[in-house]
Amino acid sequence: MKRANLYLAAALGVSALGTAVVLPVAPSLAQGTTQRIATTKVDVATVSTGHRSSKIVGAKVVNDQNDTVGTVDDLIISPKESVPYAILSVGGFLGVGDRLVAVPYSALQVTDDKVELPGGNKDVLLKQPAFHYAKN
Repeated sequence: MKRANLYLAAALGVSALGTAVVLPVAPSLAQGTTQRIATTKVDVATVSTGHRSSKIVGAKVVNDQNDTVGTVDDLIISPKESVPYAILSVGGFLGVGDRLVAVPYSALQVTDDKVELPGGNKDVLLKQPAFHYAKN
């Protein structure tokens, strides 16, 4: 029994003292070929000036007359085109009776202090097809 526990601890990467053991990781092989992830150069200085999703989700969305048209419920990137969409919560009161609609993220003008949907109108947004999250 003690030997089985020792084997289990070794398999889980835990030493007899209960501390983690760093085990070497073998490269992933598919059909005998080493897999590599392609990387690209990223200008981190430019990326760091971008808009953080944590600051956008939950933000009030206004139109160009500064009328509130909804709030950002989520940001989603389409799987095929890798295009970001903003999911807006429109209508309702305190989250009750609201409707989710998707708009291209490029339609929004995001600044440090507000998220604007130029030409946005709550009534027009409420007539858009409702967005529903896929069930995974």
